[in-house]
Amino acid sequence: MTFSIVACDLKEKTWGIAVASKFPAVGAVVPWARADAGAVATQSFANTSFGPRGLEMMAEGLSADETLAKLLLDDPDRELRQVGLVDAYGKAATFTGLGCFPWAGGVIGKGYAIQGNILAGSKVVPAMEKKFLSTKGDLPTRLYAALLAGDRAGGDKRGRQSAAIYVVKPNGGYGGFVDRWIDYRVDDHENPVPRLGELLELHQLYFGQSPESERVMLKGKVLEQVTAILKQEGYLKKTTTFQSAFNEFIGNENFEERADTTAQWLDKPVLKYIVKKYS
Repeated sequence: MTFSIVACDLKEKTWGIAVASKFPAVGAVVPWARADAGAVATQSFANTSFGPRGLEMMAEGLSADETLAKLLLDDPDRELRQVGLVDAYGKAATFTGLGCFPWAGGVIGKGYAIQGNILAGSKVVPAMEKKFLSTKGDLPTRLYAALLAGDRAGGDKRGRQSAAIYVVKPNGGYGGFVDRWIDYRVDDHENPVPRLGELLELHQLYFGQSPESERVMLKGKVLEQVTAILKQEGYLKKTTTFQSAFNEFIGNENFEERADTTAQWLDKPVLKYIVKKYS
């Protein structure tokens, strides 16, 4: 009872899934991914074992088609399942069992599989495919664009409740320790897909990277603005230096990756955000 897109960007070495449903916490069930292995969306009376098992098979070198065949082979309820896979090489596969509730179906292309069941109609999946192929940017941007297009085309005909996006890349997680790069869920909301988009914007704000040309040095008017904020919020006092106050402020705001308290610069989007927030 879900619509999803599974896709990869081999140039950037990213694999991921975006999904939405009239079902609580769809992100806890449908999306599975592992860097350099592939990604899986398992839905419609979801057999959640398809996620870890499918990733293990693809990590061992099986293609998306071969993995799908093995997953379905020993499942007595396979005609109730819907599955989408993309492997380490960008080959895709999708399956919609004969027992899935209409409208149900899917499509594959180079590096992506899109599928859905109990949809508002046959236009949902093509709308997602068209948007995914026409959108520029990184994989999370394209996945979300496709999901939003599906939502606007009617999505799950029962209504809206949850949405999620999960994207992996080697050492893509916080601090570079794991592959979990993007992992956001809206578990229960009257309009979950737009809310998911807001969370992605927050991710870009806190963890995105601006080119050096967009770094703003703390001098002149910018220094005056930041100094005023530090004083207003109680960081800069007579007994503290600007350096220590700025350092504490950046730490409390969680912008360590978008500012340098020693060289005293911060990224332009962060400056814009804090000025608006504290004005």
